[in-house]
Amino acid sequence: MELSIIDVGPLCGRGGDSEAAAAHIGKACRESGFFYAVGHGVDEGLQTRLFESSRQFFELDKATKLAIDMKHGGRAWRGFFPLGRELTSGLPDLKEGLYFGAELAPEHPLVRERIPLHGPNLFPAAVPTLRSCVLDWMAAMTQLGHALTAGISLSLGLDSAWIADHLTRDPLILFRIFHYPPRQATDPDEAWGVGEHTDYGLLTILAQDEVGGLEARSRGVWIDVPPIQGAFVCNIGDMLDRLTGGHYRSTPHRVRPAGQRGRLSLPFFFDPGFAARLEPIQAAAPQAIIDDRADRWDRLSVHEIRGTYGEYLLDKVSRVFPELARSF
Repeated sequence: MELSIIDVGPLCGRGGDSEAAAAHIGKACRESGFFYAVGHGVDEGLQTRLFESSRQFFELDKATKLAIDMKHGGRAWRGFFPLGRELTSGLPDLKEGLYFGAELAPEHPLVRERIPLHGPNLFPAAVPTLRSCVLDWMAAMTQLGHALTAGISLSLGLDSAWIADHLTRDPLILFRIFHYPPRQATDPDEAWGVGEHTDYGLLTILAQDEVGGLEARSRGVWIDVPPIQGAFVCNIGDMLDRLTGGHYRSTPHRVRPAGQRGRLSLPFFFDPGFAARLEPIQAAAPQAIIDDRADRWDRLSVHEIRGTYGEYLLDKVSRVFPELARSF
């Protein structure tokens, strides 16, 4: 099975039929939960500079990288984590990474109120170019996220602004830069770069280098999701599964351990606002709920989620980084 390659230019104001683009997205969300987005207009030069700066950071010695360890990010949940510290399904991943979010000054109301996952980022002094690249990239991805979710709204028979008006007018922005080092002979056979999982939120937009290694399980079969020049990999998360009653599916995926070459992966998570309430979209899920807990990797039902997105996300974060949970 091959994933759809969708020209999202019409949704990004680049001319064309936005209804047709939205219909293609809806079909992909129902069939696989994954698609490639092209025609987005994001500056390729910016992506090149971001990859270059990221490589420079991960080539630093561990002590230098630990100067911006996540323990220094506190409630904002930002900074560097070393190999093996992040867990998927309780097992350590074979990756290291950097965590970023919307850049908020200490005087911002959400920071002053000590709302978790909000605050300033930690940037490495040793790679000064990374700061501007990350901030510009998050701005470009946020704009693309709004365009794609407008398409998702249209695909559900809703007004294009429905998701923005109800969930993402002030989206929760999370951006990661992951480095998968070359696999070592001492790495356990059962270890993965990232083990099987589904994403927590609404929409993930991924830029990956040429190394590859991403796999998605579509209709019970694992398929490769290789890099395509000029395309982003997009996949929907558990929140859109929940909101549509299972008619749009969050698809399990994983990353093979890197081979002889390391791998860079840049996932951007465009999610509901921290205070957004997680209620099904009645107009988008008129039929019975499709509950696939028996087939899910975690055997849990996304349709039992209640409360706000912030409450839900903090519970998930606490499982990925147990030692950081105390700061919340």
